[in-house]
Amino acid sequence: MQIDPTKSQSLGADLRALRKSRGLTLSDLAEALGRSVGWLSQVERDMSEPSISDLRAIAKALDVPMSLLFAHSSAPVEENGFVVRSGARRPMGSGEEGLREELLSPDLTDDFEMVHSTFAPRSRMERPADRPTQEVGYLVSGKLDLIINGRAFTVGPGDSFRIKYAVYEWANPYDEPAVAIWVIAPPVY
Repeated sequence: MQIDPTKSQSLGADLRALRKSRGLTLSDLAEALGRSVGWLSQVERDMSEPSISDLRAIAKALDVPMSLLFAHSSAPVEENGFVVRSGARRPMGSGEEGLREELLSPDLTDDFEMVHSTFAPRSRMERPADRPTQEVGYLVSGKLDLIINGRAFTVGPGDSFRIKYAVYEWANPYDEPAVAIWVIAPPVY
């Protein structure tokens, strides 16, 4: 089966993947947006382009940062959907709490996503997270304190960890940034 690289990394494909990962039908999301199913279907098939206001409403309905919906790759056609260059990663999140994340996956259409996370020195999560996901992280540099299902761990460079359908939180009380690579399934961004 040949994959059309121009279709795999598009706003429409990402919106469809995000909608499905949240268990929403076209009707569910269209209703939440106050738009027709036909309009939303055209957006997901890249036949119609949503306005900034529409993107804001979509991001809110799907509980994702708007930045994720903007930055689609300007990769050469032959790389689109296959390669993500270091300077072309899509930013995710608002950077609040001292966490900066970038999407390493070419798009959101896989059964998982890869994320590059940088935890600022002296930063911490405001409140524990509880997501219906399986996540594996690998610490590239720095140190990071984790609490997973009430158990405390400190991980350093070369260490990896798993969070499987569990409540967790993180903190970087140290003077150096911590950099981690995460694999998350299903995609949540």
